Amino acid sequence: MDSAPGSFPQADSFPAPFPFVLVLLRRMADHQPGLVEDALRELGFGRAVMREANRRWQAMQRSPRRRSALARYRAVLGPPESTATRRIGDLTCEALSWSVPLWPDLRFEVLTAPNGAVWNEWLVRAPGAPGPRLRTADDLVPWSCTVDEVARAFAPARPMEGSAPTRWRLAFDAPDAENGELRHYVAEFTWGLLQRMENVRPASPTG
Repeated sequence: MDSAPGSFPQADSFPAPFPFVLVLLRRMADHQPGLVEDALRELGFGRAVMREANRRWQAMQRSPRRRSALARYRAVLGPPESTATRRIGDLTCEALSWSVPLWPDLRFEVLTAPNGAVWNEWLVRAPGAPGPRLRTADDLVPWSCTVDEVARAFAPARPMEGSAPTRWRLAFDAPDAENGELRHYVAEFTWGLLQRMENVRPASPTG
């Protein structure tokens, strides 16, 4: 494969701009180091290259002459695969999306305000790609589903503050696969992709 923005080379070289998927993986390594190691082998990169990609991304964000957030994404990812206008409540935003090596059924989506400010950046299901069937807690496998898919499947879910930037937490009730008992979960997401479940307990009668 070539080393165009958003792609990756098979050789252990480091193109500029760097593959943004490495920045995504660096954040996910805190919760799923095993999955990240497998992904790096598939992509043909080592951990040192992943750390360097993340260092460069952080340097772009902190530079005194830094570009806008959207300009940084365009510089690293290239032109978006698609652009659409979207209504969220009373607000109108622009949704830009890019394909992501490693997850062909997902897209990296950036939501921007009319003034160009970035409201949100996360992984979402690609248009037309079938999402997972989420019926019980056992269906919630790391990296299998996005935050919006879990919120829809186990509504009403309650958003919670994440432990760091680019992280989300979601509280919800889901049935146990073995006996159907409803239990309360808190799931953590990085860049919008499920990483882990925690704080399991029986759901209260009022939810």
